[in-house]
Amino acid sequence: MAFFSSSSSTMLCFFLPLFFLFHLFISSSSSPNPITIPISISNPNPDSDLYQQLSHLSSHSKARAHHLKHPYANSSAITSTPLLPHSYGGYSISLSFGTPPQVLSLIMDTGSDFVWFPCTKRYACKNCSFPGSNGIASFSPKQSSSVKIVGCLNQKCGWIHPDFDPSTSCSECQSVKSRNCTKICPPYIITYGSGSTGGIGLIETLDLPGKKVANFLVGCSLFSSRQPAGIAGFGRGVASLPSQLGIKKFSYCLLSRRFDDSGESSSLILDGESNSGKKTGDFSYTPFVKNPIVADRKAFQVYYYLGLKRISVGGKKIKIPHKYLDIDSEGNGGTIVDSGSTFTFMASPVFEPVVAEFTKQASHYKRAENIESLTGLKPCFNISGQKSVDLPELKFHFKGGAEMKLPLANYFLIAGNYDVICLTMVSDNSFGTDFSSGPSVILGSFQMQNFQVEYDLHNERFGFKQQSCK
Repeated sequence: MAFFSSSSSTMLCFFLPLFFLFHLFISSSSSPNPITIPISISNPNPDSDLYQQLSHLSSHSKARAHHLKHPYANSSAITSTPLLPHSYGGYSISLSFGTPPQVLSLIMDTGSDFVWFPCTKRYACKNCSFPGSNGIASFSPKQSSSVKIVGCLNQKCGWIHPDFDPSTSCSECQSVKSRNCTKICPPYIITYGSGSTGGIGLIETLDLPGKKVANFLVGCSLFSSRQPAGIAGFGRGVASLPSQLGIKKFSYCLLSRRFDDSGESSSLILDGESNSGKKTGDFSYTPFVKNPIVADRKAFQVYYYLGLKRISVGGKKIKIPHKYLDIDSEGNGGTIVDSGSTFTFMASPVFEPVVAEFTKQASHYKRAENIESLTGLKPCFNISGQKSVDLPELKFHFKGGAEMKLPLANYFLIAGNYDVICLTMVSDNSFGTDFSSGPSVILGSFQMQNFQVEYDLHNERFGFKQQSCK
């Protein structure tokens, strides 16, 4: 996620009429029980050709990786809630804001740290013609009695704009009592891998099952590009949903992609209690890794870094230069886990030896290079006429001894009429050296299907176990 200043005259000219319209719309406990929220999958175009869908997801995953690697480039209770899968690669949750509550669907994103929703009836979304996006549900400030616009002197304005200086940006407020200052926090613009959004900050009530959270900072987006749904940032920043709720850990189980847009859901669990270092069931754990704070790399602090030590294919260790698996003094390299990415991304020096080993061990299959060109995925193998598929095992080995052995369905996908199977990982070969900075490996949601994962924020560790999410 990247925030951009709104000080330019072009930006102000764009936003002023939107602020005027926004003002026209506005009229002058905690529970000890778990909070569970359903998770579902998002699908942009279920009727499109499968190769087109794979090409879209491949391109989206690369664009997402490009954004995560260049985030500033211009381009106390437990809560459980449903988590729903969608075929454009995202998993969504439903959250309720306002008084009375208004229910909205937001994409769960561990790679960003801001929560926003489509706002006002005049919400404009460019290139958002995904199935189900007609008549996008948006929040109506006028219908909520608890809504407030974030003021210029509000501390949470600095959560939206990290480099915000109220002494200069709110200079007209210095001559009056702060309580009488009516200037609002400057508008935001956020870019993601495949889209962007812009709007203003609100203070609202988040209504969770069994728990109401007052004074919650949320973005009221007035326009977006390729973002038909809002986003719930679960990253490490102060404005993220976990940070604002003060939860100790959260966990979820991602449904198989075959349930895309089916209405089936798994659960997102928000836990406000610490387990004092005790493991959850038979989870495997690996500690989170800290990225050093570097002036122009602050956005990397939002990500959840894992200590990936090695990758093995068919039991053979892949030779990968350590500088890509470790984080250097500039904050580059290393591995992050990101629910907002679909296919796992690997920098070329990591990806190419992995592909080479798969190709070597699967030499009994012919490469389907035409399908590789259509989908943007490689390697793809022709399995026509085969009664069974024999492909090498993929395993990630983490710091602390945790090993993630992926089921075949999590890293190979059958494309076409069961004739071709493709590795569902992408690299930077189409972007060149522009991919040299940032994390080297981004573990995407496709690889996390049917894994229960846990972000233990109190004990600074990532846990996982393979299980059916349905």
